[in-house]
Order: sequence, then C-alpha cells, then structure tokens
Amino acid sequence: MKPVLPVFIGLSLIASCGAGPSAGSPSSAPSSAPPTGEVGAGVPKFWVRPGYRVDLAGDKISGARFLEVDDKGIVYVSRPNQGDILTFRYENGKLKPLGTFISGKSSVHGMQFADGWLWYTTTGAIYKSRDKNGDGKSDEDVTVIAEGNLPRGGGHWWRPILVTQDAIYTGIGDNGNISEAKNEREKLFRFDKQGGNKTLWSTGIRNTEKLRLRPGTNEIYGADHGSDNFGGPLGERGGANQPVTNLNPPCEFNRYVQDGFYGHPYVPGYGVPRYEYKDRPDILELVAKTILPEWNFGAHWAPNGFTFLTKNGLGDDLKGDALVAMHGSWNSTVKVGYRIERVMFDKALGRPIGGQPMVMTITQEGNVLARPVDCVELADGSVLFSCDATGKIFRIRKS
Repeated sequence: MKPVLPVFIGLSLIASCGAGPSAGSPSSAPSSAPPTGEVGAGVPKFWVRPGYRVDLAGDKISGARFLEVDDKGIVYVSRPNQGDILTFRYENGKLKPLGTFISGKSSVHGMQFADGWLWYTTTGAIYKSRDKNGDGKSDEDVTVIAEGNLPRGGGHWWRPILVTQDAIYTGIGDNGNISEAKNEREKLFRFDKQGGNKTLWSTGIRNTEKLRLRPGTNEIYGADHGSDNFGGPLGERGGANQPVTNLNPPCEFNRYVQDGFYGHPYVPGYGVPRYEYKDRPDILELVAKTILPEWNFGAHWAPNGFTFLTKNGLGDDLKGDALVAMHGSWNSTVKVGYRIERVMFDKALGRPIGGQPMVMTITQEGNVLARPVDCVELADGSVLFSCDATGKIFRIRKS
C-alpha cells in the first residue's frame, strides 16, 4: 500500500475541476462542510450535489464492475473475478435479481447491448449472447472473435467494446506503466461485425476500459488512465515527497479518430513529454502528432466507465453531458478521484467545456466509502453506478 495523507481533495468544487493543471492538486479541507444533497437508507455519507439524491439500488453483488441496460430494461452486471454476468430487473428504484446470464467466462468485462444481443468481452475474446425467453439467462452464445486472436492478460488487461451499425471497436491497454508497445497493445482496432476485416484505428492509448459513441454522432469517446511515477526521473521515490507525481499527468477523456495517435507512453495529458523520453531525437515530432484530450481529469483519478445522458431525468441542462466513474488513486500521496464526475458539453459546439463532481465517495478525513467503476443511464433518466469494493450499486436521481 502506498502512504496517503488524510486530506479531502475532491471538494475543490470549481466548475472546471478537470480542466486546468491544478486539477486534483492538494488543497486545504473546507473550513465547514459544503451543502450536500440527499442519501437514502444504506448509502454511506457521500457528498452529493445539492438537488440530487443517491439511493442504494443493489447490494451484495460481489465484484460488480461494468453495467449495461437492454431494450427491455434488464440490467447486466459483469464480474471479471467471478467470470459471470448477472441480470437484474429494475423496479421502483431497486434491482431485483433475475439470474446468471452467462458464467464460466473468466475476466468477462466490457458489455454493450446492440442488435438484440448483449455483446461482451473477456481479456482475449469477444462474444455476443441473448436471452430468448426472458428468464435472465442466455439461451444462445456466439463467439465473435475467439481466444488466440487478440492480445490478452498482463497489466491493464481490461478490454472495452463498442458496437456500431457496421463495426466493432476494441483494444487492450499497456502491459505495464510506460511500455513502448511492439505488438497490438495500446491500440484500438476496428472489425466488421463478424469479427473480420481487422483495421488499426487509434494508437498511443494506455488503459481505456470503455468506449461509447457520443449520442447523435459517430464520435468515439473513451476515458484513459494517465501513467504513474511521472516524477521518478527527478528523484521522487514515492512516500510523502512526490509533488510532481501527485499532479502529473492528468487522466484523459479522449475522442478516438481513425489513424489518431494519443501520445502514450511518450506524451501524456497536456502534451508535455515524460522525462524518460525527452532525449529521443523524434520527441518533438511525437508531441506534434499527439492528439490532446478533449478534456483532462485530475492526475490519478482513474476514470473507468462512463455514460452519456440522453434523457432529462437529471435535468435538462445535463442532457448530452457525460457522467464518469472515478475509481480513485494509488499513485498519489493524497487520495484523489473517488467520485462521479460530470463532463459538461457545449450544446452548440459539441465539445467539453467544464466539469463538476456529482457524487464524492470519500470523506473530508480521507476515508474511502466507495470506488466507482461504471455508470449507466436508465429509461427513467436516473443513473446507476457500481462499486467493486463494496459490491453495491447506487442510483443517482433528482431529489
């Protein structure tokens, strides 16, 4: 375990807390607790943005990671360690267990419902499965890309999936921290929906665990983890004195385009090269071709899953924005992240313009109450988010 200071970082409460170089930087705890929204029975004392409420939707779902909802309102929960996907019926704000949709799939992770199928990944394969009789269990499971055709395992083994009208997009992260990939890691690939016609899409990606289209567009978004130990070449060795690493590099919200290079491992975040690579003869060329993030989060926040809001259940002004689940830090001496973060999009330009915390899952004393993993929007416009540390699923709604 890395040492941490019990400082409450999350509630800097600036409208653009993910935008500038100071995002996630150490600051004094507020002299008095800021106003908060509501929490329901069984919910820890999260800070909730005023005007909103968090309720407990599901409990005792050990290892709950990623979430998806189908066209009938069935909620799917992937559990990589257990190797299964569970199904739930959403009724009156609660998740009612249906069954085990699929099992025996070690490292099952990313999911998307499309074309009447639940498409899902393991670290080294892609499948699609469907329930024909409504009992919450798969009746037909099809291998789309079999084991042995994709890189798998190692560090950052999480495999995202995006299914569009005519294609599948997937990738896998850096096997380490700042590896110079000589293989198919740190890249996104496009396949046809039968798993063929493989095409390289984007490169320079460290650890993007979920991909989605921005609603009404063909723009592919993903949240990427920033690299660790940025200040190591300056003599930082962890512990209490690592002011450079604590603030660098930011985590990223990227728009992934064909043939785009996103900098990893050489040029993270704001386009500033890592010290390890500053003497490369081509470093300025790498900086010049790096596509910078659409939005920067704080360093070490660890954004995992996210959802775009397509309804007005959380308010008309949030429609079109993204809610991002921040799993929280390990490579920071101050605990940071641990939140559900709103990324605000300019409605005319279609680009991020600000960020603000919606739910903070860490106390002023630095006690971690939950580690958010993923978010998904329900038909009523409320949003579920999962916590793999406690096995709980929470629901955000207007109060």
